Amino acid sequence: MRLRRRRWAVTTSLSALAALLVAVPAQLSAAGEGASAPTKQPVAVGTGGGVASMDLGASQAGIDVLKRGGNAVDAAVATASALGVTIPFVAGPGGGGFMVIYLARQHEVVTIDGRENCPAACTKTMFIDPKTGQPYNYDYASDQPLSTGVPSMVATWATALQKYGRLGLADDLQPAISLARNGFRTDADFQQLTQSELPELQAYPASHWLLTSAGQPLPVGTLLKNPDLARTYGLLARYGPSYLYDGPLGQAIVQADDHPVTTPGQTVVQLPGIMTTSDLRNYRAHIQAPTHVNYRGLDIYSMAPPSSSGTTVGEALNILSHYNLSTESRAEALFHYIEASKLSYADRNAYVGDPRQVSVPTQELLNPKYAATRQCLIGSTAATAPVAAGNPYGPYKSCPSSSAAAQTTNEGLHTNNIVTADKWGDIVAYTNTINFFGGSGQTVPGYGFLLNDEMTDFDFAPPATGATDPNLPASGKQPRSSMGPVIALQHGRPVFSIGAAGGSTIITTILQTLINHVDFGMSLPDALAAPRVSNTNSATSSAEPLFYNSAVAKQLTSQYGEKFTETGGSILPLDYYPGDATALQVLGGGKVEPIAEPVRLGGGSALVVHPSK
Repeated sequence: MRLRRRRWAVTTSLSALAALLVAVPAQLSAAGEGASAPTKQPVAVGTGGGVASMDLGASQAGIDVLKRGGNAVDAAVATASALGVTIPFVAGPGGGGFMVIYLARQHEVVTIDGRENCPAACTKTMFIDPKTGQPYNYDYASDQPLSTGVPSMVATWATALQKYGRLGLADDLQPAISLARNGFRTDADFQQLTQSELPELQAYPASHWLLTSAGQPLPVGTLLKNPDLARTYGLLARYGPSYLYDGPLGQAIVQADDHPVTTPGQTVVQLPGIMTTSDLRNYRAHIQAPTHVNYRGLDIYSMAPPSSSGTTVGEALNILSHYNLSTESRAEALFHYIEASKLSYADRNAYVGDPRQVSVPTQELLNPKYAATRQCLIGSTAATAPVAAGNPYGPYKSCPSSSAAAQTTNEGLHTNNIVTADKWGDIVAYTNTINFFGGSGQTVPGYGFLLNDEMTDFDFAPPATGATDPNLPASGKQPRSSMGPVIALQHGRPVFSIGAAGGSTIITTILQTLINHVDFGMSLPDALAAPRVSNTNSATSSAEPLFYNSAVAKQLTSQYGEKFTETGGSILPLDYYPGDATALQVLGGGKVEPIAEPVRLGGGSALVVHPSK
């Protein structure tokens, strides 16, 4: 992406904006005002293209662009920008993500690495407390401006549209501009997300006035308008991405990050950021080749590092290809799924990082011969986790002993996945985020969006003194991510796509949904809705209540020795983790079936241009 210097027609005084935000609350109206929205549905079937996302308004934005002649890439950008309005805790210009694209005319899958960079001033000890010599607490670090990486979302949108779109950024931002200007109704999920981030939102006047009512979560049904974000999107539509990466918006981001305006007396924010305008000017979103494995005759494409999804899902599928899951009992098949997850996650943690700065054995991790050396470690009972990583470099011997140090990692949970398809057969799967429940909690004053806290996806310290760790922070480095949807092809044609939110459980959500569909014969909507269990190389697997209390879970415990922790019971959206997902199936004859969650996080929204009767 080339950025041009230009004279900006719009300049803003940050001090004046800060004063204005303290004086003027968000544009709020009582429930009952404004136009009513249609009821959202989790599954749709039809022609002309389709969209699935977490939110009805966002999905409708994608459909609107498809109806105006846009393609799947345009629809993905329109949906993502609208999510920045309606679910600002998971999306918006302050974050980043990864895009997997199937280009129908070229019969090719390409990907865009839109991950945030660590500022140039980052060091491997940036998350070590100098007073104690120990790593900061993860939750504490996530609240600090220090955790904010160079926002990459807009660069991703611009790169995708320049290379593969049919319209342009100005056209694709129009639905989001209208949503921000006219407002939307907040729901219970919005209220819960606000509650989970409330101390951080209260710490910043700009966040306090935009996203709360007198410092408390907005009542369900509030009409929330965001004129600042409407203006921001309008400026990006007019001037392009350089307004952010080489203009006033970038200056405002750096000012907010390095010199945050906070509420007097707050104690949450203590570590200012280290970003510069040079960090923004130097950012580029990268087009790169996808990962690829073959599973049961399907070509599975996903994101390469710094995403760990492609390598981890791919390695697990290579391990599982040694079993005929469709003929095994459900308990035995799920036992093999859990054990394969442990082994592939061990390798993820040991070897995956930013390939621009560390050597990542991507091809070796995806080598079926290497998977055979991992599969043979699976016995008849559960391995004690965390299990150790293997040696992907070869030579590949049967059942070698592992000696690498095992390690587990932290990763923010709240993300979103978008799937879009158009009438020409293109498909986009786009996972993006600002990270943990509202990112750092800081709204950029005058611009109406939250900044990310993605740098806490780095490991704060090596697993042991002197141990190698590919995911330590460094100047300009991208942190490892679990984001990375899949697109599956059969005989060279796309058949389905799956992507998910949920931090490190993204990988297991994609993996379990895929084997539900491919091996267990579930329809893709049923495969996505089914109760989930996730093991990320931990002593116990996280299980949703319906799984935790099931007969198969009891059998996995009694017969195979697996251990489970029930995920649920709190007031937070974590009730529904592991993961929440969207998917899309190609039905033939021009029909597509976009799929969203029916229940998790209040359910998502699937729409098509021309619904089937």
